[in-house]
Amino acid sequence: MILNKEYYMEVFGVSLPQLEELTARALKNGGNYADLYFEDTCYSDILLRDSVVGAGGQHLDYGCGIRVLCGEKTGYAYSESTDIPSLSRAAAAAGIIADGTAPGEVAVSAANRYFGKPNPKADRYPFTGDWRTAPLSEAVPFLESIESAIRAKESRCSKVIASLSSSVSDILMYNSYGELKYETRPLASLSVTTIFIQGDKTVQTSVGRSLRMGTEFLTPQLAADIAAEAVKGLDALFDARRPKGGKMSVVMGAGASGILLHEAMGHAFEADFNRKGQSVFADKMGKQICPKGINIIDDGTIPANRGACNFDDEGVPGQKTYMVEDGVLTSFLHDRVSANWYGVAPTGNGRRESFRYNPIPRMRATYMESGRDGTVQDLIAAAGNGIFVDSFSNGEVKIGEGDFTFYVKSGFLIENGRLTMPVKDINIVGNGPKALADIKGVAGDLKIDDGTWTCGKEQSVAVSCGIPSVLIGKLTVGGEQYD
Repeated sequence: MILNKEYYMEVFGVSLPQLEELTARALKNGGNYADLYFEDTCYSDILLRDSVVGAGGQHLDYGCGIRVLCGEKTGYAYSESTDIPSLSRAAAAAGIIADGTAPGEVAVSAANRYFGKPNPKADRYPFTGDWRTAPLSEAVPFLESIESAIRAKESRCSKVIASLSSSVSDILMYNSYGELKYETRPLASLSVTTIFIQGDKTVQTSVGRSLRMGTEFLTPQLAADIAAEAVKGLDALFDARRPKGGKMSVVMGAGASGILLHEAMGHAFEADFNRKGQSVFADKMGKQICPKGINIIDDGTIPANRGACNFDDEGVPGQKTYMVEDGVLTSFLHDRVSANWYGVAPTGNGRRESFRYNPIPRMRATYMESGRDGTVQDLIAAAGNGIFVDSFSNGEVKIGEGDFTFYVKSGFLIENGRLTMPVKDINIVGNGPKALADIKGVAGDLKIDDGTWTCGKEQSVAVSCGIPSVLIGKLTVGGEQYD
């Protein structure tokens, strides 16, 4: 939602002349760029455990972060009050930390300025129901309906834990170039964990949905979809066994498998890692890193998506960034600082957890475009013998080497081109660049997963991911080294 400028000035009790004075105060010690990030966020959450409300509450977070840059130096300070004396002290502190008394290279290019006025007609997350004024009690019947539907579908259900969290953030940004941006960001997240018991076996499923929406997020259709996902494939989960490990073909199912793309490749495309020479892709710009026809994107433009942004947290317009085009690495993910260092335009990836944090390059919605290699069934047939996986968790990645390990939540053995035994308790081990280069097929079934994905990189931000079904020639199943 984008309201008028006066609304945000009133929320934070500031005026345009005062913003100009604050940036000037921040640069008094000689820095060459300063920005202000005001935030007023209302968080709400409620948890239902077996039809009983187990927790619930609402809290507010309010303040302003001030950043000063001088060459390679960054000074950052924040205030939980937006009265002018408090902000002036924070501005002075940020300037002192940056220690800009000596001339340095400009850290943020004046060539990339964004003076456009925020446009409500182009808003990527308008909402009608405001979480800030909606009583938490109104969510209880919705959560109860999900539990009832799960229990009605599945007699083996032992426990249901359903939680709903939401936030609404008023944001105001201003910098020493005179750019002014403002908007209101909603976010809603639903998570349901269910425990099923059959004899001496126990199975747990976890499903969720998260979108940048208001209370209109809560629909009967959403409740029905979540309940159906909670019990989907339950028989296979009870029958699943640990297969023999080794190097084999792997077919990744469309949707949630995109978390491997996010972790094993996406982080290595973030420009700060590359600028510092810490990424395995630091010297790969303009080079073929995977087969022709493959396009990998980080996108801030998907309406209502968890990773969507009208502007990033530096005031740069959200955009769709092709990192890989036709198999060639064509762009890293940039904030203003890394963009200046590389001599390119920012990609709208400067993000932060809150006003307490400095913005750094972060992903938004990371996915691979659909390919032309048929359906997922075609890829399974082409795999011959191997494994099919459709969801991962507990991943670990080494950015410098590109090595990754992911725990597989569910999947099937592939034998003679057909899905056979359901599998569990296995790891997929590989190397990001090698896995990209070893892609043998990409189906035409791209799915963006709207789960409750949160990315941690010094700080946490909301993201999403997606992927079409993909066949990788060889990965290690079960923990052996990949070569």
